[in-house]
Amino acid sequence: MKDFSFDQFLVQFERKGKDLFGEHFQVYDSDKEIIKQLVIYFAKDEEMALQYGISLEKGILLNGPVGCGKTTIMSLFRWFLPQKQRYILKSCQDVSIQFIEQGYTVIRKYGRLSFEQDSINNYCFDDLGTEDTIKQFGNECNVMGKILSLRYESFISYNIITHATTNLTSSEIEDYYGTRIRSRMREMFNLISFEKTTPDKRA
Repeated sequence: MKDFSFDQFLVQFERKGKDLFGEHFQVYDSDKEIIKQLVIYFAKDEEMALQYGISLEKGILLNGPVGCGKTTIMSLFRWFLPQKQRYILKSCQDVSIQFIEQGYTVIRKYGRLSFEQDSINNYCFDDLGTEDTIKQFGNECNVMGKILSLRYESFISYNIITHATTNLTSSEIEDYYGTRIRSRMREMFNLISFEKTTPDKRA
């Protein structure tokens, strides 16, 4: 990133945001440090990643209060990535609804690694923790918990990266998904967090 200008990137980022979300979009001061860390990660800047304690071998868990811009930022970053790094942003609520309609094939779809040509293995699961625990044929199923568990196996065996956004704290994640999944998430993700005082930009 020797010749990279972060200020110029912010201009491009804001311009793309206005194209996608409307003229009201802007990059707030509270966004800039988050965006900088994501630029370091996705540009695979090893020197800066070391300074920030970011592992280039893990995915991103973007954490912050409701309305701070997590989904918007992860939606925008897709447009600046090479095709091989580009992920699909998938709402956890949508995944749960698909599970109700289609059953356990949905867990295999998002959890299991596919080696089929043109298959998509790169996902950013949006709003982790907002989905409901689903009953399928009378049995309760924590859908995203099972998907994360399967993707952990792909991460360990094949270095498959997963990204996610959430407004849950570490203890809330453990309450929602259990100690085992929380432990695996520590291994799978770099935690990048907005300040707790970041205002709701939807207000």
